[in-house]
Amino acid sequence: LDGEAKKSGAENAKAIEEYAAECSITKVYGSEALDYCVDEYVQILGGYGFCAEYPAERYYRDSRINRIWEGTNEINRILVPGTMLRRALTGRLNLLPAAQAIAGELMSYSPLSVQLPDTPLALQEHMVRMSKKIALMVAGVAAQKFGQNLAKEQEVLAKIAEIVIEVFAMESGLLRTLKIIAKDGEEKAKYQIEAVKVYVDEMIPQIELWAKQAVAYVEEGDMLRTQLAGIKKLARYQPIDSIRLKQSLAARIIDLEAYPF
Repeated sequence: LDGEAKKSGAENAKAIEEYAAECSITKVYGSEALDYCVDEYVQILGGYGFCAEYPAERYYRDSRINRIWEGTNEINRILVPGTMLRRALTGRLNLLPAAQAIAGELMSYSPLSVQLPDTPLALQEHMVRMSKKIALMVAGVAAQKFGQNLAKEQEVLAKIAEIVIEVFAMESGLLRTLKIIAKDGEEKAKYQIEAVKVYVDEMIPQIELWAKQAVAYVEEGDMLRTQLAGIKKLARYQPIDSIRLKQSLAARIIDLEAYPF
């Protein structure tokens, strides 16, 4: 940047705006992950968790404010799909063509015919791809129905946001683990692989539910049945033994007495 651009801040603001959705996602996910961990800490300590003599009490108070400042999490949730749809309406993001393409793909797509490579996270990679398609499909259906009035449909935007946030989280964990596998090998990435498998296993049913709830509000009759069938196709998934994987991760944490990654 030249001196004048730096002084005005216009170019900086433009660059930051490019990552507005990611910033909102990170803020929501990070603050709520911390909140969950602190809440579990208090629960483990029981009544002692409320006593100032124990660190949980301070952590609990300090954590709660994170969901309020720097934009409440409710506002940041709305900003995630809002940013996507605003860019779609101005031609910066090909949202509607992508959503329409998925509708065409669904006509010939058969989950049972999918052939996955023999890699440790092949199923999880596939389900992240399908989850992205679900997010696009729901956002496209809502945008076509409401147009610019979608900004007033905050409940629908919130459902879309939940899907997008979890897709972002799943893919972030997946890509990080794939990098570790490529660098250090599958054996050294054992616990990261287990964590990704557990997380995807828990999130796919939730993503399917959010998507169905959103389209049930947007559509009705035959069109609703068509959309629900499409979501069911994309979200088709055989659950894994996540209980055993969680036991393995818990044993690792107990053995280390520390964060396992």
